[in-house]
Parts: sequence; C-alpha cells; structure tokens
Amino acid sequence: MLKVTLIKSMIGRPEKHRKVLRGMGLTKLNRTVLLKDTPPIRGMINAVSHLVMVEENSDET
Repeated sequence: MLKVTLIKSMIGRPEKHRKVLRGMGLTKLNRTVLLKDTPPIRGMINAVSHLVMVEENSDET
C-alpha cells in the first residue's frame, strides 16, 4: 500500500494533472489517501510527482 498526500495546490495546473489527482481521490491540500501499489497507480503518481508526497505503508489491511 502507498500513502499519497497532496502537498501542492492544483490551482494553475493543467487539466490532465487535475484529472489524475481527482482519480486518486486527492481533492484538497494535505489530504492523504491509501492506494494499492500497482503499475497504473505508480504511473499516476509519476505524472504528478511534483505535487504529491508518497510513503510506503507496511500495513497490508
């Protein structure tokens, strides 16, 4: 599992970045979501890596 936190605002960002963030469930600043560590999720994180902070979560629940 990955813990993803939105650390920079999406104001002024391209619509493509906004859609990726909304797809991950990140709509507000400092919001954190838990996501499965899959290749599609890694690709989404890579596309907006400058806006988010990612931590590996050892809890497999």
